[in-house]
Amino acid sequence: MYIKSLECKNFRNYDSLCATFDPGTNVFYGDNAQGKTNILEGMYLCGTTKSHRGNKDKEMIRFGEEEAHIRMVLHRKNADHKIDMHLRQNKTKGVAIDGLPIRKASELFGIVNFVFFSPEDLNIIKNGPAERRKFVDSEMCQLNKLYMSELSSYNKVLAQRNKLLKDMAFSPALAATLSVWDEQLISYGKNLIRQREVFIRQLNTISGEIHSQLTGGKEEIQILYEPDTSADSFEENLAANREKDLRYKMSSVGPHRDDICVLVNGIDIRKYGSQGQQRSAALSLKLSEIRMIRTIVKTTPVLLLDDVLSELDSNRQRYLLNSIKDIQTFITCTGMDDLLENDFPIDRIFRVVNGTICSEASGMDSDREKQNE
Repeated sequence: MYIKSLECKNFRNYDSLCATFDPGTNVFYGDNAQGKTNILEGMYLCGTTKSHRGNKDKEMIRFGEEEAHIRMVLHRKNADHKIDMHLRQNKTKGVAIDGLPIRKASELFGIVNFVFFSPEDLNIIKNGPAERRKFVDSEMCQLNKLYMSELSSYNKVLAQRNKLLKDMAFSPALAATLSVWDEQLISYGKNLIRQREVFIRQLNTISGEIHSQLTGGKEEIQILYEPDTSADSFEENLAANREKDLRYKMSSVGPHRDDICVLVNGIDIRKYGSQGQQRSAALSLKLSEIRMIRTIVKTTPVLLLDDVLSELDSNRQRYLLNSIKDIQTFITCTGMDDLLENDFPIDRIFRVVNGTICSEASGMDSDREKQNE
């Protein structure tokens, strides 16, 4: 599977963009703040309906415009597929697959899989639990359509329960309906917890192997699942905390408060690890995503690398580049030095300048031209 082309209209700093890509490695280079990351964001948005930055739809529309359009064409299982995305200022986004509108993001499941790697991924290790839950959920949603559906349902029930807790301050009679939301929260929540337990076990096995290779056998990584409550205890704990929930007007128990802990040689690297250890751990987690998609979904993802080579030392750069040679990859960078020094094969090069891109011939392109003469 690979991305064939991307077209954008009034998206971010692009008035109009039309680019065709190579099934191998595509590099976007140029100065900072020219629009390189926006190209990767447009692809990721088409494949997931969400921005990796967490931005709202209206924030991605070009300044002064009312709407934006993105079209991505991909090749999968001997056929081309077209995903159209329509962003509007004050309405929900519109999405169509091969010209047919879809109503739920889950309908995109299996069309395309992305692994997005950026310098901000260090936050998976360094920041609070919300960042790590986001990593777990985003990966699991690509691996399991059922998880995606149950996570969406859980979040909707959670929002309704929290709203009810607030409304009960003004209408105490609403308390009679709280048990209805509790039952749904428990049902969806138990499933999420059990599926996360399985995922973390799988992640541990794969990341352990990758991290050992990345560090030359010097470090052992371990991912620990830290659920806020076990599946079996969820109902009991939710009931025990009802008075607290009523007092603070929010749900204090459930998988929305889960966390994971990353240990390297038995040490919690969020608290005590060096920046080098944190970078290696983040890289191992991202490379594990690729392996898990291949193993579980039986497909090869598209890799989006947003200015990450400059953040890695030469050993990590070589390991990363050697790991992705058989994957369609999109790389953004300010210069080509890191790629050239590692003798990494490049299939297509684009120079990005202030919301415009220009295709340049790579070494491989030049060889192909000579062969065709």
